[in-house]
Amino acid sequence: MSPGGGCVADYGRGMQLRRIHHVAIIASDYGRSKAFYTEVLGLRVLAENYRAERDSYKLDLALPDGAQLELFSFPDPPARPSRPEAQGLRHLAFVVPDVAAALAELRARGIATEDVRVDEYTGKRFAFFADPDGLPLELYEA
Repeated sequence: MSPGGGCVADYGRGMQLRRIHHVAIIASDYGRSKAFYTEVLGLRVLAENYRAERDSYKLDLALPDGAQLELFSFPDPPARPSRPEAQGLRHLAFVVPDVAAALAELRARGIATEDVRVDEYTGKRFAFFADPDGLPLELYEA
């Protein structure tokens, strides 16, 4: 049995998952987060729609591998703990060719980052920073 109670032998059969299609993020300040993900991280806008019935924007952003980030605005969204060890999504990781160079670019834009660490199992370099709402983001060197 796995820690979650399911049978480990059952995983991987049937559905044949291929990759992550998208990750959805609800921003506290839509304009600020839109600028961060498009101007700082350089993600390309696929579509932006205002949904009047929800008083909400939905912004579809492209990642180079075909995956997407969906950025939403909602009136008065509740806060959620976002420390890396909080229950739920721990962090969102992006692959970069050079973690130190990517960190230097973020720091040049005034974004606070952690120092480079090395994964004890893979030997790969990585570092954390946060989006405008404090969502933990990781740069992973591959």
